[in-house]
Amino acid sequence: ILGERNTWSTVLRVPITFPPEKFYGAQLSAMCAPDLLGTQGTFLLFSTRPGGEKFKEGGARFTLTKEGDVYRGTVEGPENSFIDSSPPLTLPLTIRPGAGGKTAEVEVGDEKVKVEVGHLTDWVSLVFPAAPGVKVRGLCRMMLTEMGEHVTLYTTPLNIDPENPAMPISHPSYYATYLAKRVGPYATLGLAEDTWALNEGVIDDGTFLKLTYDIDKERKDMFWASLERQRGGTITCVFDATDRIQHMFWRYTEEGHPAAEGIDPGEHKDAIEKHYLHNDAFVGEVLEKLQEGDMLMVLSDHGFTSFRRGVNLNAWLLSNGYLKLKDGADGSAEWLRDVDWSQTKAYALGLAGLFVNQKGRESQGIVEPGDEAQKLKDEIISRLDGLRDGEKDARAIRKVFDTPQLYQGPYVGEAPDLLVGYDHGYRASWDCATGVVSGPEFEDNTKAWSGDHTVDPRLVPGVLFCNHAIDAEDPGLIDMAPTILRLFGHRPPPHMDGRPLFERPPGQGKPAKAA
Repeated sequence: ILGERNTWSTVLRVPITFPPEKFYGAQLSAMCAPDLLGTQGTFLLFSTRPGGEKFKEGGARFTLTKEGDVYRGTVEGPENSFIDSSPPLTLPLTIRPGAGGKTAEVEVGDEKVKVEVGHLTDWVSLVFPAAPGVKVRGLCRMMLTEMGEHVTLYTTPLNIDPENPAMPISHPSYYATYLAKRVGPYATLGLAEDTWALNEGVIDDGTFLKLTYDIDKERKDMFWASLERQRGGTITCVFDATDRIQHMFWRYTEEGHPAAEGIDPGEHKDAIEKHYLHNDAFVGEVLEKLQEGDMLMVLSDHGFTSFRRGVNLNAWLLSNGYLKLKDGADGSAEWLRDVDWSQTKAYALGLAGLFVNQKGRESQGIVEPGDEAQKLKDEIISRLDGLRDGEKDARAIRKVFDTPQLYQGPYVGEAPDLLVGYDHGYRASWDCATGVVSGPEFEDNTKAWSGDHTVDPRLVPGVLFCNHAIDAEDPGLIDMAPTILRLFGHRPPPHMDGRPLFERPPGQGKPAKAA
């Protein structure tokens, strides 16, 4: 809308901006931008250790073979669409141990890099030849996790190389390249901080924090580069580290968290508080650089709470007769593959949603839309509201919301039929999120991902700080768009939810920038 009125916007790493849209401004995509494999983040682990269970989250194992004094493996890249059956592009991987057993030279393709046990490399360039004159380029970071009887090499997900992107990740398309020239190589994956590797125990707390702070610095460098050159309009930049660190380190903030059992947090006990202090200092630096009339808003889209116990709603639906399994199935398959849809009225998928198996919408729906679907929703709400965890004698679900009573508009049909507002300490279990039906209805969460916000939203409000006074007593995220339009002297369109946070733009005249 601002672009239609000739006001420039720079949008850095805002979630759900992939693929990038065209507008009057510049944008670098964020959450939902894939890695080079087309996934939402698949780390790679190369090891001489035999076998090992398949990673449940975002990781792939590959075998290292000892040949004389070196270890060899293969790095698999994206599919090669130039060849029938589209096999993965590959690069040979060679690890040459150094003296002392703590370092090695890693050769991958034409790239050679020194790697140390327990220390991440800088960005390593990977170039996959796809066809004559065609190369696909990516970036990763590497770390030896062990080097002795066994050798194990961890690599981050293969990020799209911003200097030579294999697919559009910015608008204009050259903006990603421009930023790489300004600030150097940087993470392009939407969820770049490798939470899955920490969840799986492949990396430790210190390595995760190193990754996270390095990505945070990349983000700040982009922000400063934009602030330095831009003379008007808006700059929006998302800093993910507060989210990622709270997800992974909440377990150290409370007594008896099951994810911290038997773990000495050491210097990482205060990781969350330290990062807030780090960000507070950054806000101070930004304030010092603002020009007269510039407006600065610092806001979050949610807060945080503990995730101690998981709730498998599919197991609850099964035990209460709303969901049925196929004959002979045990409910252990992911993505609801064991469900008998001809006898199932409702199911859960994702982190907060319950769905009615509705005729004419689901491919094998059995519930008539209208009165029958509403009656079913009302019944499930009455039984799930205030659901208690008997083992812990605690309330697990605070409130279940009938979605159309919360939201209106053309996209409400895409939402779950019911939204589950979990209480403090509870969230959809890991199995529930991936459509597994079997297992307990309640279980401890022992993963490093120990804090969350997919709960009753009234329990996890966000924050808003502004360097100008605002008139509203209870501002919300939904008010940001009309506020920014008002800031530039434009009337919000009638269809837009929310309200401006002030009656007229603060200060004298139009502000130079809104950051």
